[in-house]
Amino acid sequence: MRYRHCIFDLYGTLVDIRTDERSPRLWVRMAELYRRNGAGYWPGELREGYFRLVRELEGVGPPGRDAHEAHPEIQIEQVFQGLYAQKGVEAGDGLIRRTGLAFRAHSTEYLRLYEGAAELLRLLRARGCGVWLLSNAQGLFTRWELERLGLDGLFDGVYLSSDYGCKKPDPRFFQALLQERGIDPGEAVMTGNDGVCDIKGAKAVGLAAVYIRSNLSPDEPLPDADYVLEEMDWKRAAAILTGDGGPGSHPEGHEEERR
Repeated sequence: MRYRHCIFDLYGTLVDIRTDERSPRLWVRMAELYRRNGAGYWPGELREGYFRLVRELEGVGPPGRDAHEAHPEIQIEQVFQGLYAQKGVEAGDGLIRRTGLAFRAHSTEYLRLYEGAAELLRLLRARGCGVWLLSNAQGLFTRWELERLGLDGLFDGVYLSSDYGCKKPDPRFFQALLQERGIDPGEAVMTGNDGVCDIKGAKAVGLAAVYIRSNLSPDEPLPDADYVLEEMDWKRAAAILTGDGGPGSHPEGHEEERR
């Protein structure tokens, strides 16, 4: 094995997803749900209240600020609970969870694994490599989706930004995994599809980095990663991560770019 530990981003790296939180149909359905539970909202009112609470909890500054300048993370449960509270409804944990999962289901157009992603995770674990998930994600949504996709048993540990109050590229989020698991950064690699969050963040804490451009990657120049794949190809990525074929070799028919 080339690395003792392999760390992965989730959305846009292992999982292809499309969501639309601005969909009018979403807010019609969510308003119906809130009304059934005693909170009388019109769809537009609920939508505006949702985004306002998200901004308040994130502490968002003036419009146009670079989204990478600060890296706070919220717990989305607080938003759904706050919306109930504004209508005088005390919502327990069960109702908050049901509301959040309904929101995610109604706002998701599709959710699927990239071809070869799960097979790679199984291969790495079978070879004794530590396999970790480090994702900018909401636990309420993501743990449910990991189970739906059959990924919940394929990681040695799952690290989600909503559990830590910060998100990539914040070094604190990377260090949470490295320190809690006793991982030497020199023996680990981060694989992701975002040049700032995944690659720049990983390099800042001493990790090797593999960049994979996917349909969900930001429109950005190719990052200064150890390896760059300009298209989604988990067969090529597997050869990089495992070192199959010997030092300096490349997967058949392709050549990955080493930086």
